[in-house]
Amino acid sequence: MGELIDLIGKIGLGDYENRSKDILGRVYEYFLSQFASAEGKKGGQFYTPQSVVKILVEMLAPYKGRVYDPCCGSGGMFALSEKFTEAHGGRLGDISVYGQESNPTTWRLAKMNLAIRHIDANLGLENADTFHRDLHQDLKADFILANPPFNMSDWGGDRLRDDVRWKFGAPPVNNANFAWVQHFIHHLAPGGLAGFVLANGSMSSNTSGEGEIRKKIIEADLVDCMIALPGQLFYSTPIPVCLWFIARDKKNGKFRDRRGQTLFIDARKMGYLVDRVHRDLTNEDIEKIAGTYHAWRGDARHSGGSRNPVAYKDIPGFCKSAALEEIQKHGHVLTPRPLCRS
Repeated sequence: MGELIDLIGKIGLGDYENRSKDILGRVYEYFLSQFASAEGKKGGQFYTPQSVVKILVEMLAPYKGRVYDPCCGSGGMFALSEKFTEAHGGRLGDISVYGQESNPTTWRLAKMNLAIRHIDANLGLENADTFHRDLHQDLKADFILANPPFNMSDWGGDRLRDDVRWKFGAPPVNNANFAWVQHFIHHLAPGGLAGFVLANGSMSSNTSGEGEIRKKIIEADLVDCMIALPGQLFYSTPIPVCLWFIARDKKNGKFRDRRGQTLFIDARKMGYLVDRVHRDLTNEDIEKIAGTYHAWRGDARHSGGSRNPVAYKDIPGFCKSAALEEIQKHGHVLTPRPLCRS
């Protein structure tokens, strides 16, 4: 393996210092994606589709600060975050990377993935379970990007009933979705932003107290944006998933005051079929989704520039800026479809 990495790393195409590292990273990413495809559900735990990672990175725009992923898998979120920062005028190292992974094999894959790209990251001295052994207990991150395991039932929640992280209520012991959500919120800095993947059930489930936890999070005005994605994007499951975006402070001075508002985007009809079982999103799809969010939150850097900013407007069937009162009328359900129709 070492000889293979050296061989690929010495391929000289254009500017050696920059190109060879990127090529090596892309080869490694290709191997990961092919492994995920071949192994199906088992392999999917190592790999988050690049199009999904791109949406999270493009929307959060992590230029500078602390980036955290408590279920980092093979480290793809970090790799694209660094690439995004460099592409927009920053430098490698402008962001500090913190991660954690419970699976020992996946943890080693992440270490190798980041080492190949010369990205310094604190992934802990060993693999560890985030819920039961938080390696970054005092961290308050500027950005959180994550793809936690969907509907995880064996997370040991019965041993964490009174955990300090459950500010909005103890999550059900048979589903970790809202344990992850509250873990993310707990680790956000006062002006921090989080973007993460969850199963669609998280938007509407009322079982085992999940609806009450979601209601409290909504009433605390933390939900900045919700996106419904098409199915078949993931190698691990054909079910459609959603993206949550949490903002600690919607009055954040960098953007417009968004208090009492949440953006909903219905992207279920986007993308194209790569084969019979896998779908992917185009760069145009990603730009449309991210551009809509940036225009809505008033970020001129990503919505046409300060001289020609793109004004946000609701598009029936695609996006809707909803007031808290509207979400309350829908029973604190965060599914974009009914709101985007109006």
